[in-house]
Amino acid sequence: MTDDNGVDTLFDLEDNTVDEAEAGAAADDDALAEDEIIDYITDRRIKDRGNERVRQRIARALFLEYGVSVDDMERDFPIPVSIDGRRRSTKKADIAVFAPGSEHTLANLQRVVVCKPEPKSGRAVTKIRTFEQAGKDLDELKDLLGQPQTPNAQYGMWTNGLDFFFLHRETSTFGVEFDDRADWPVSHESLSGTLGSAARLRRGEAAMLKTAFRRCHNYVHGNEGLPKDAAFWQFLYVIFAKVYDERESRRLGVPRRFYALPKEPFDKDGREEIAKRVKELFTEVKKQYPLFTERDQITMSDRALAFIVGELASYDLAGTDIDAKGIAYQELVGTNLRGDRGQYFTPQGAVDLMVEILDPQEDDVVLDPACGTGGFLRATLRHLLKKWQAEEGTTGLPDTEEQLETHQERLAAYVQDHLFGADFDPFLVRATSMSIMLLTGVAGNAFWMDSLAFPGGHLEDRIVARDRLPLGQVDILMTNPPFGTDIKIEDQEILEHYRDGVAQPWSRNKETGLVEATPGSRVSAMSPEQLFIQRAVEWVRPGGKIGIVLPNGILSNPGPSDEGIRRWILDNCWVLASVELPVETFVHEADVNILTSLLFLKRKTREERMAADLGQQVDYPVFMAVAEKVGFDRRGKPVYKRRPDGEVVLEPKEYVENIRRNGVATVRRITRREKAIDNDLPVIAQKYREFREAHPEPGAPR
Repeated sequence: MTDDNGVDTLFDLEDNTVDEAEAGAAADDDALAEDEIIDYITDRRIKDRGNERVRQRIARALFLEYGVSVDDMERDFPIPVSIDGRRRSTKKADIAVFAPGSEHTLANLQRVVVCKPEPKSGRAVTKIRTFEQAGKDLDELKDLLGQPQTPNAQYGMWTNGLDFFFLHRETSTFGVEFDDRADWPVSHESLSGTLGSAARLRRGEAAMLKTAFRRCHNYVHGNEGLPKDAAFWQFLYVIFAKVYDERESRRLGVPRRFYALPKEPFDKDGREEIAKRVKELFTEVKKQYPLFTERDQITMSDRALAFIVGELASYDLAGTDIDAKGIAYQELVGTNLRGDRGQYFTPQGAVDLMVEILDPQEDDVVLDPACGTGGFLRATLRHLLKKWQAEEGTTGLPDTEEQLETHQERLAAYVQDHLFGADFDPFLVRATSMSIMLLTGVAGNAFWMDSLAFPGGHLEDRIVARDRLPLGQVDILMTNPPFGTDIKIEDQEILEHYRDGVAQPWSRNKETGLVEATPGSRVSAMSPEQLFIQRAVEWVRPGGKIGIVLPNGILSNPGPSDEGIRRWILDNCWVLASVELPVETFVHEADVNILTSLLFLKRKTREERMAADLGQQVDYPVFMAVAEKVGFDRRGKPVYKRRPDGEVVLEPKEYVENIRRNGVATVRRITRREKAIDNDLPVIAQKYREFREAHPEPGAPR
């Protein structure tokens, strides 16, 4: 179809959905019943009930984090257990881990895992239990771990997905004893001795690192009596002590100080030593990074500090994939720093789609003028990293040590010169800076200022931003501005900036039927998202591109006010794409019941605007799509692809990691069948790329 501006609109998503359904129907062995999943260890169908979700997550973590091969795991392994030293019964280990490459016998058993169903806590903060409080639960693990028929079984884990308890078995002439541990070592390494001989750091897997972050925050909030936001900042102080320690130990070749010896977290003197080391590190952090001031102090108890160090010390945060770190960080920040001025933090799927369509390059200046906690900025960094990995032929593989160093340097350089954010909320600005620092080692450029009042306003960072980020100089702007009629902008000094643009009273000409600005009238208030459209266009250079999240009303309401804004957009921009999102997009992750679209624009040059005024603009196609599924429902539960008969479709997924054996680097690959998530957004991104191959962007090339 064609609108009255000669803009052809296209929609090309449906065919792909049909093809996927037909492909699923053709593969009978890929169908799963509603209550079935594919077991990570055996690759067989199993019932999804009881403790199974927890067991699958732990099995995956054993492989990806601890370096345990799935060939050395067995589920439901029977172990004879003595009762009262006389009677015997058989109990099963939910996951048993054996010596590498050995037969799965009692003599070769090295580790035992007990998994329980995850408690239903939703997003609520759960108080973390101590070993003493979990004593009865741990009796089952001790029974499995302490039998004479399993002399090489040293380590045990009990978990319900939220609580994690680790035991180390010690056998002497006086019998078997169990020591509490904060964690396991990676495969086949000892946890005994001093720091120099402790287990090597391990790269975090997204689900487990998110759980670790959440456990730490919950401990501080639930056990220290701090409000959620205060607990969040206290936890971040410790995180940056950890990041700083990793960087300094690598740079100087000195021992790490962010560690906990096996017994330290469990006695008063040991906790004091841990707290002393961490506080010394944070003192150095404050001297190193201007982001922190003397007002930032670690005030939590030695017990809480010891808990956090026990949770995080064995992770290699610098070497952990930035996706995993970003997911873990957002898990905390999204629930603790949600604003009250219409700041709806953008769900990850929508963020990724916007970045994929705008496709920022390494020389592009990228800005989010309402950055919140920095979701679009983090996604830009992930996008660039994936480009580099594709160029190097290592897509899907974690970076090697050499790649890690090179990529870290490139990302840091990009952040310092090309990546910018701004927000009205100082706490969100700080959260963004900390997020970028966690991923790249540098704080970047997140400005505390009012983007609608810029280059004016009263907030302090506007002065620096005038030099670093003048209007008309940005290559790509992507943002999710605050929405809402209840937070309208009424400041006349701000509205004055937009009097010749969107902030005009619009009315319909009775003779022509066209919407026109009403002369001699002034608007008294505007919703912020309306003003952000004009501000976004003004901030990019001619030919610069924009991605903005907008409520559907601006794009579809028939009233003259919204139609006038659409007219202003068409006069000043090429419309590249419009993607309507389902209501589920924001309901679960942002707790907002609102219909939105992603609008993609390209600012016209002066010559292009003049040509349009003279009627010389040629028709051009616009990509349009409606996403019906985003991978989850209103409650956040996953939604799967299904065959026409209703059965769930399975898709192959490859897990890849770099490993070293005797100093030789190799690649380990495991392909598993997993339930296919029903998410239209990646399909839309691919369709947009295909659309652009057939229809180049309108307007002048870069």
